[in-house]
Amino acid sequence: MKGIRSRLIFYITLMLLLIVLLLEGVFIAAVHYYYLGSAMETLNSRAATSATFFNKYLEGYTLSERARYILENLSPEESSKVEVLSPAGNVIINSFGFSSKEQVNTPDVRAALASGKGSFQSLKPLQGERIIAVSIALKEAGSTIGVLRYSVSAEPLYAVIMRIVLNAAVVGVLVIGFGFVMSLLIAKRIVGPIRQLTGVAKEMATGNFAVRAAKQYDDEVGTLAVTLNYMSEEILKSEKIKYDFISSVTHELRTPLTSIKGWGETLLGGDLSDKQETLQGLEVMTGETDRLIGLVEDLLDFSKFQAGEIRMVRQPYDLRGLLEDLLLQFRYRGQTKQIRLYADLPDQPLPVDGDFNRLKQVFVNLLDNAFKFTPAQGAIRLTAVLSGELIIVTVADNGEGIEAADLAQLGTKFFKGRSRQSGSGLGLAICKEIIELHDGRLRIESEFTKGTSVIVELPLYRLEQHLPPPVYL
Repeated sequence: MKGIRSRLIFYITLMLLLIVLLLEGVFIAAVHYYYLGSAMETLNSRAATSATFFNKYLEGYTLSERARYILENLSPEESSKVEVLSPAGNVIINSFGFSSKEQVNTPDVRAALASGKGSFQSLKPLQGERIIAVSIALKEAGSTIGVLRYSVSAEPLYAVIMRIVLNAAVVGVLVIGFGFVMSLLIAKRIVGPIRQLTGVAKEMATGNFAVRAAKQYDDEVGTLAVTLNYMSEEILKSEKIKYDFISSVTHELRTPLTSIKGWGETLLGGDLSDKQETLQGLEVMTGETDRLIGLVEDLLDFSKFQAGEIRMVRQPYDLRGLLEDLLLQFRYRGQTKQIRLYADLPDQPLPVDGDFNRLKQVFVNLLDNAFKFTPAQGAIRLTAVLSGELIIVTVADNGEGIEAADLAQLGTKFFKGRSRQSGSGLGLAICKEIIELHDGRLRIESEFTKGTSVIVELPLYRLEQHLPPPVYL
């Protein structure tokens, strides 16, 4: 029973079998009690009535006289076998008019001699048949002088009970058969969708993510089908982003390598005495090498972040000092590209608990992106404010902006967007990871053709909360 279908059929059939057996047992016990109990009650009633009458009105008669009187006054419709027994258990006379020296020593007779009344039901045939018997003592002046015994054959009752049991068994078999057929149908309805999902999963395992699972029922299996389809769509999206990323990175690698190779061949085959040309070639090769190093560092950083191998070296420092240094660093770039760089920083310190180099990497990347996507005569504004327990730093530009379709995925791995500007597309993803490791948040607001704002929220580090407790002498 390795499959769900086999187990379902087995367990449903087993459950039905146990239920049918239980109900059959209860039913048989009830039928047995009804028929045999009713017969026993009837015998008890007749025997008690007769014994009470004979004990009351035949007082002073001998046992033999009482026996003859009882025999003579039996109802013609009496179907039970009536016997009058001596205290020794011998048959004085019975309803057939015979006496016998045969000793009757059944439990009902012993109970009647001991306590005045007894009943007996034989489960095994006695003298070829099973009987039901009730015995009541015949008394004279408080002493037992004999026993009045009523008995009847239980064989007709057992025959009726057996017919009912056989009919019940046939019904039980039909119920179990019907249950087995129903279990086949139920198992098919349950296992069929699961097999279909298994086939879809196998197709996906081979790389065919275009296949879709059909939602047959609005249940857990249907939910699983929807989830599987959603997973397939997300994998397709991720695969597309990955391939776009590989294409972009390949292009980014090819461009500087082509420049380096071209200038290298030019310098090797040219006149090295031309100092100006040589310096120009070396300058281009150095710049393209820096681009390659930056790209490789982005890839290494991102892979470390994804593997969880990056460890932050956090310590308290003033973020305002870092931002002022970056303003000085990018002011010259703004002049060369004819882009105005504005700053709005508070006079008070901006204490944070963070990794200086990693946070510098974040803001360098944000400012670099702002300059990259802002045209000449544009403007970039760097602002920092205190808002409750947060330090909010915003890098805003009035450049080309980001399309709404790209904005939701910007900052995810392998996503570069539709921009034609150079870059690996990993910068924002790395920045987002760094800020989140500082318990902060990075979000982007943009309107296409009007500009972009990147907002960084970092928790404020309060020095008074981290001072050691005072020592009292």
